[in-house]
Amino acid sequence: MASVQTLSKGEQTRERILAIAQDAVLHKGFAATSIDEIICEAGITKSGFFYHFRDKNDLAKSLLLRYLDNEWTVFDRLFKQADELSDDPLHSYLIFLKLFADVMGDLPNGHPGCLVASYVYQDYLFSQDVRDMTTEGHRIWRRRFRERLDRIAERYPPRIEVSLDDMADMLSSVADGGIILSKSLHDPQVLPRQIMQYRNYVKLVFLGN
Repeated sequence: MASVQTLSKGEQTRERILAIAQDAVLHKGFAATSIDEIICEAGITKSGFFYHFRDKNDLAKSLLLRYLDNEWTVFDRLFKQADELSDDPLHSYLIFLKLFADVMGDLPNGHPGCLVASYVYQDYLFSQDVRDMTTEGHRIWRRRFRERLDRIAERYPPRIEVSLDDMADMLSSVADGGIILSKSLHDPQVLPRQIMQYRNYVKLVFLGN
């Protein structure tokens, strides 16, 4: 995503609407988030909102695209850092997980929440194309993590019987579950600790004791 400085005035307004909407959806859900409150906080007119988004479903679709793009920008950056530090697929993945845990641990108030999970919880509110996007988002995460695990397994055959698809999905499960626990227990460090537990599991699968 381009920096705010390089965005046109209209693009800056659109980005502000999306940021306000995402914060509201993560805090109280999509159903409880109204267009009127977004307009009020953004300081724009209703016609200004509808210039950027046809309706609430169009807003939901744009929010999800933005969220998925931002997520993979973070993952790509961390994978790049890890690959620069090691060309061994297992060690690179373990470095990535440590970097990921560090990033999550550095968030002052913890992770704000997963927009994809929020959409899944209320999928009846969305059109089929938005529901399909949430499904595809999870499939993309599975595919990208699975690619990493495949390269690891070629060099380090698993020491126990394991499904690499399930191992790929487990990182998403750990992250989403860690976010929920962090919020419920009012402990932002639960999420990074859960990621590190997953890291330990990866080491045991491919290296053993």
